[in-house]
Amino acid sequence: MGGLRWYQLLVRMLRQYVKTGLLFLLFAGIFATVFYLYDMETEAVLYAAGLCVIVILLVLCARFPRYYREYHYRQRLLENIAVSYDALPEAGTLEQEDYRNMIEALGRINNTLLTEWEKERQDSLDYYTTWVHQIKTPISVMRMTLQEEDSEEHRELMAQLFRIEQYVDMVLTYMRLGSSQTDFLFREYDLDGIIRQAVRKYAPLFIRSRVRLVYEPVDMRIVTDEKWLLFIIEQLLSNAIKYTVEGTVTIAVSPQQVLSVSDTGMGIAPEDLPRIFEKGFTGYHGRADKKATGLGLYLCKQTAAKLGIGLRVDSAPAQGSTFYLDLRRNVPEIE
Repeated sequence: MGGLRWYQLLVRMLRQYVKTGLLFLLFAGIFATVFYLYDMETEAVLYAAGLCVIVILLVLCARFPRYYREYHYRQRLLENIAVSYDALPEAGTLEQEDYRNMIEALGRINNTLLTEWEKERQDSLDYYTTWVHQIKTPISVMRMTLQEEDSEEHRELMAQLFRIEQYVDMVLTYMRLGSSQTDFLFREYDLDGIIRQAVRKYAPLFIRSRVRLVYEPVDMRIVTDEKWLLFIIEQLLSNAIKYTVEGTVTIAVSPQQVLSVSDTGMGIAPEDLPRIFEKGFTGYHGRADKKATGLGLYLCKQTAAKLGIGLRVDSAPAQGSTFYLDLRRNVPEIE
């Protein structure tokens, strides 16, 4: 948090005493006028006023270091006001005491509301977690039923069922990312192993969509959270397949630990690029598709931030898109 420089603080302090200074000049003027009207020596008044000015300047010089320290102390409190609102300095006046009492009352109200919000959010997370586990049972039953017969109709239903599973998982991911107790566990993993999990999951969609996958395994180990990194890769593959018609999706990893997912699909409009990671933003193709939720890339960006890795995109209309995951930024300690 930026603060004021010493000369800016000095100006602010002097402004506080402007009215007092004007009042002092008024009194000095009254004394000088009265002395003049009574034909008395005004030099004594001017001499006393000069001495008072010198004393005032000395007092201000002595006051400024304390004023400077008190300002920076308040700045430190402001940076952690949510937990340090009750550590305010002692009030010197009735007005300051009133303000202190108001801040402390607001702090207590805020803590109460925050506790209630956390409880309600945890209740919602528990509910949706239970709901997700319960809904997966009928999904599994439907999947087994559809696998009993290999027909075009059943393959189409299997594809739609797969999309339902994606949306169900997305609900739980959305809830968990907003929680203060997200279950991140950072360890060293084989990157190929994580990528293969995503490829196996989306293999049926690659086949059905007639999209060719290009991937050369790499011998690389990284420190990450397997579940959440897998979620990002799966979402990127899902988008690549969705917006690629009989093209190619390429997964590559550079020696600098930058994972890229490229496609030869319809690409992203230049005006949409700055906003594709915003919550609920679907862009031109999403509006045309009418099925996009605008949550997939938002959740990817939020997850990447939690993992401490970078996520960016290069794209052009009709030329495809490339999403980059900079795994070098992954700095959490191994557990």
